[in-house]
Amino acid sequence: MGFVDAIGGQGLFGQVEGRNAASVADWLTAQPASWREQVRYVAIDLCSTFRAAVQRALPHAAVVVDCFHIVQLAQRHLADLRRRLTWKQHGRRARKGDSIYTVRKLLRRNKEDLTEDQHTLFKVELDHMGTYGRQIYTAWQAKELLRDLLHLAVSRAHTTPDHSAISAARHRFLAHVADHAHLPELVTLAETIEQWWDGIETYLTTGITNAASEGNNRLIKLEARNAFGFRNRANQRLRSRCATTRRSRREAHPH
Repeated sequence: MGFVDAIGGQGLFGQVEGRNAASVADWLTAQPASWREQVRYVAIDLCSTFRAAVQRALPHAAVVVDCFHIVQLAQRHLADLRRRLTWKQHGRRARKGDSIYTVRKLLRRNKEDLTEDQHTLFKVELDHMGTYGRQIYTAWQAKELLRDLLHLAVSRAHTTPDHSAISAARHRFLAHVADHAHLPELVTLAETIEQWWDGIETYLTTGITNAASEGNNRLIKLEARNAFGFRNRANQRLRSRCATTRRSRREAHPH
């Protein structure tokens, strides 16, 4: 588990072993009180363990849910529904020649990235599947309604979203799911969104993500690969710290 400067460009602050609330909370509480008091937002993925640790160690800070992981969750539930209905219809995985096989990659695409011909093919093939195809299309629409909600974020719209606009987009998504409550994957997705709503709403109004954390994770993995792995944990932390703060150190000491 790593702690990264989300917006200041200071790189990796520190690391702890494991993914449990106690170790995360202990690292945070071990930092100077003046440092902790300045932390206003904590961006995380959809991990209840991390949320519990942040609420325990930084009760004044707001948790921000990263938008990438929200869309990733929606895509995962859509894929689960597609596989379930494919097995239900064919009794096997999709094969070349099946309608669902033809459009399986288009299901992962965003609506604005589909050409008119692709969208027509998408609809025709799913309609050809009958009820199961229409249910898959319904799940794809739910994913897109969720993306419409996330597009209201200040980082995308370049203006703070109006509360009424957020409420309306949220209602459209939840109403769509309620109208198709016979699809368990959509119900589970909606329940997760509701459980994390405070963090999602904070993302919409601040635009903060954990992109910096993902970028630092990439640097840490590259450093480990270049070193052919680490056997000394202390050395690993030092090398990781150096790799992720290289840019900020260079900017602080240009000469």
